[in-house]
Amino acid sequence: MNQFNEFLLLLDSNLSGSWWFPILLVGTGIFFTIYLGFPQFRFFSKAWKIVSGKNTKADAEGETTAFEALTTAMSGAVGTGNIGGVALAIWTGGPAAIFWMWITAIFGMTTKFVEVTMGHKYRTKLEDGSISGGPMYYIEHALNMKWAGILFAFLMMITAIGSGNMPQINNIALVMNTEFAVPKLFTGLFLGILLWFIIIGGIKRIASVASKIIPIMGLIYFGGALFILIENYQNIIPSFNAIFAQVFTGSAAVGGFLGASFAMSLKYGVARGLYSNEAGQGSSPIAHASSKNTSIDQGVVSILEPFIDTIVVCSVTALVILSSGVWTEKFDTTFSKTDMVILEGIYSDQENIDGTYKHPEHMEQLTKYVQSIDSDVSEFTGPINIENGKLINSDITILHSRSIAENVVVKSADNKNLYTGTLNVIKGKVLEPVLVEGRSLVSSAELTAKAFSQGALGEYGGKLVAIALLLFAFSTAITWCYYGDRSTAYIFGEKGVFWYRNFYVLCFILAAVIDTTIVWNIAYVVVALVSIPNLIALFVLRKEMKNLTNEFINQN
Repeated sequence: MNQFNEFLLLLDSNLSGSWWFPILLVGTGIFFTIYLGFPQFRFFSKAWKIVSGKNTKADAEGETTAFEALTTAMSGAVGTGNIGGVALAIWTGGPAAIFWMWITAIFGMTTKFVEVTMGHKYRTKLEDGSISGGPMYYIEHALNMKWAGILFAFLMMITAIGSGNMPQINNIALVMNTEFAVPKLFTGLFLGILLWFIIIGGIKRIASVASKIIPIMGLIYFGGALFILIENYQNIIPSFNAIFAQVFTGSAAVGGFLGASFAMSLKYGVARGLYSNEAGQGSSPIAHASSKNTSIDQGVVSILEPFIDTIVVCSVTALVILSSGVWTEKFDTTFSKTDMVILEGIYSDQENIDGTYKHPEHMEQLTKYVQSIDSDVSEFTGPINIENGKLINSDITILHSRSIAENVVVKSADNKNLYTGTLNVIKGKVLEPVLVEGRSLVSSAELTAKAFSQGALGEYGGKLVAIALLLFAFSTAITWCYYGDRSTAYIFGEKGVFWYRNFYVLCFILAAVIDTTIVWNIAYVVVALVSIPNLIALFVLRKEMKNLTNEFINQN
């Protein structure tokens, strides 16, 4: 499993983690923003009017209203990325990562406008009478590149599982286990069966579910977050300062947080921004293609997606995490083996009364290590003696969740007994199947739950996050199955959809018990892969989009 995770990290370092992917993603948004005359600002108010249904004709071809199409697309976007993804961005890239999420969203509004317009314009009616659209259709019909359309559709089938499916149930299972002690496998099985019954109803049933879940749960989640922000009002301005102060320098080490370079803040901010609002990914055009609106009208409606998803919901989550201070605190947690490494020597992050580190040289070297910069830190290789769950070796340091672990206890794999014996370690990784617990930083949805649990809400805050994540992430998994089965129908016809849906549900159940770190690394890779052909196609179609935009301006 460690080798597989290392392979994923290698792929990610050459895709979303490379210098060229943020340039391609954000650069496409910047180009179209200038080329089309800043449509995200010019058409913003118009988008609200269209989504209200004022421009929709009752007899127009399509299966959903503009509002249903928008909420369906948003249900695919508003999910784990807004709750766990924001926390993950802060955990890896520091507060400065939120700034780059905002930048991605602002220019992503234009990218979304372009891809949804094109996806709707080149949509097709299938043999069963259903509407199907998206990048594969404009790649085929506008660019006359059937093979590239098939490639995109195939990548979307994989992305639906790796991004829209696995991270959702993995985070749901994690939080349900943490907050309600529900076994992860039970969560996966129960929701997997429910998922199957919903997706067999097609886009109409999916749109119906999404149009009810998203508005209601959005208000509940926003209300809980607002309550916490009011309670922590004195920390809101410092939180904004933390976001902006180190945008171009990276986030310095503070508390248990070991710091993040500029490259990490940029990488994870852009990656989380893309994962959150899906701009440029080519997924939401598939949902919008079912709308009864005109192509350009539906494209205008889609501008609202990155705004609501990232600028509003993600920002609220980020401010709750930052204002509560939990992102620098250690909590009792079960360690992820892929995110745990054993180092040679003793390192300390203890602080003086004034908040400075007692051993700043330790923090400097560890910060370099977690940022993959040359350092004096060495990974431990050799045996470790354990007696009644306690480490006997005194010359090692355990890092977990990018922080120095404390109060470490080793248990048997079944979590029934304290472990006694020897653990073999190679390059910092434990080979034996044991369970390790202790205090460290936490990430993903667990970090957001900790933030909501601070103050007056107490344990109910964490439960609110659990319920919100359950509904948001589950609706995301539903929508992404639709993206996958439309892509399947494009390649194999409707006969292939049945088999894809069943495989999708199987992966959904299995992902409930897979290591969280591996799941997120899979998501990083597949999201980048599917975005590349879509962004290239949009640039090629720039003149056609320019003409459609000018016609819309003249008509309004």
